[in-house]
Amino acid sequence: MPRFRFQNLTQIEKSPTSPAALQSRFTEILMNSSACRAKVEAINPTTGEYRIVLQGTLDWDENTPQTNL
Repeated sequence: MPRFRFQNLTQIEKSPTSPAALQSRFTEILMNSSACRAKVEAINPTTGEYRIVLQGTLDWDENTPQTNL
């Protein structure tokens, strides 16, 4: 399976995006992480708005050079 790259991270912020596309990107990140966690920062029961922070460590392929964002 190809490893997740820095360039893939910028794709998360592209909008608009469908929930299915976002789910696919997050699944790719999680599956290529050696550690991860999620924190619910905010939730508004009136509007349904929420904010979740995903934090982790990507499992880099040492043979593939990474570039900075």
